[in-house]
Amino acid sequence: MLLSFIHMFFISGVLASCIIIAIFVVFLKFLQKIRRRKASQEKAADPVVAFFHPYCNAGGGGERVLWCALKALQARYPESRYVVYTGDVDVSPDEILRRVGERFNISLVQPVEFVYLRKRRWVEAYMYPYFTLLGQSIGSMYLGLEALLALVPDIFIDTTGYAFTLPLFRYLGGCEHIGCYVHYPTITSDMLKRVSSRVATHNNRSSVARSPLLTAGKLMYYRTFATLYSWAGNVSDIVMANSSWTEEHLHRLWNVPLRTHRIYPPCDVDELKAIPLKDDTRKPFIQIVSVGQFRPEKDHPLQIRAMYQLRQMVSEETWSRIKLIFIGSCRGSEDENRVKDMQDLCRHFSLEDNVEFKVNVPYNELKEELQEGTIGLHAMWNEHFGIGVVECMAAGLIMVAHRSGGPLADIIVENEGSRNGFLASDEVEYAQCFSKIIGLSPAARGNIREAARSSVNRFSVKEFEEGFLRATQPFFSKKT
Repeated sequence: MLLSFIHMFFISGVLASCIIIAIFVVFLKFLQKIRRRKASQEKAADPVVAFFHPYCNAGGGGERVLWCALKALQARYPESRYVVYTGDVDVSPDEILRRVGERFNISLVQPVEFVYLRKRRWVEAYMYPYFTLLGQSIGSMYLGLEALLALVPDIFIDTTGYAFTLPLFRYLGGCEHIGCYVHYPTITSDMLKRVSSRVATHNNRSSVARSPLLTAGKLMYYRTFATLYSWAGNVSDIVMANSSWTEEHLHRLWNVPLRTHRIYPPCDVDELKAIPLKDDTRKPFIQIVSVGQFRPEKDHPLQIRAMYQLRQMVSEETWSRIKLIFIGSCRGSEDENRVKDMQDLCRHFSLEDNVEFKVNVPYNELKEELQEGTIGLHAMWNEHFGIGVVECMAAGLIMVAHRSGGPLADIIVENEGSRNGFLASDEVEYAQCFSKIIGLSPAARGNIREAARSSVNRFSVKEFEEGFLRATQPFFSKKT
């Protein structure tokens, strides 16, 4: 039976490969149409630079990268034409830019064009209850085809992680230069390890984790996908990784070290470090602040369970002063429903009086909440970098982040004497860290804050802009 099951999955893999090839054949039929569109576009002396970012209005860390990169290029190469491919069809350009100013305090130096894409649903996870990675990747190619039919750029930069758009713009669009900024590899060796160890997570159903046969089939699927992902990534002329963790995985997957640059994402550390520190003893609440988009991988339920554990560790008087503030953005109805589910979970644990949700707040309100906070919280496993982690540290919060990914590799130091935060792996460890921080003397907490603030300068906007411009300079060298 095992052999027949493996044979079935092998046939499924072959069929999936045939489907991919068939899709490429269909794409090739559009080649002549795309070439005609490119020829019909007015040929200017300076390049058309296009960013592929279907959720440019989402307000997360990836969007900060987009707008900071765009602003830096506009300042260095003002004569070029800049375009953003976006799926936010219900939002006007003025509204998008207004939100950029409110959320990120960023104002572009010149206008930007928006190409609206109406097929964005094809990259959303709900469309693919099974074979999600493959489905979303094929969907991104469909979305990329819509983008190409609307406008063929000279320089194409993906800032969202849709690697399968890279060969599309290279071979169908004939783009002169291809680049990408990778926040999180679509597949990693860690994902393979979790599947092989049969751990149930948001991307590994419990029914699969319980079954040795389904686990074997999923591993075969993941390995096949990793091969295709590697081919797609190799198309890029320039690869930018947002952390040492991401860079290491890209070296394994894409193996293009000479084309790969580590460029930490832009964090508004100067603005946040300017926030005056308030004396904890004068704050009415012990405020724990969690900054991050309301997405499943951010693991907000773990943070709520950590609060439940904390309640068992502190006195009732202390508990009455503790509040957890969730601050983040919602990309759509799916994220909004996720917030409602978390509110229900809070009621289940009788935490509703100690937990608040603040959705899509403006930048000034974010700064106010950070100033009132004592502890910062981040719980994503293998967070690629952690802009929210750095922001909290710059604002003077004592950070507790997951012991993995970017926070472990690049941001948090736990050595006594140079400690700038704490790391944890589960809800009990998180609660223990909270309890320890609450029990520290004001002087001890102040030392950690100062260490945190002094450690974040290398993640500044200026450092990002310099790195991004240095990496992309070859794209413009013929024009300068």
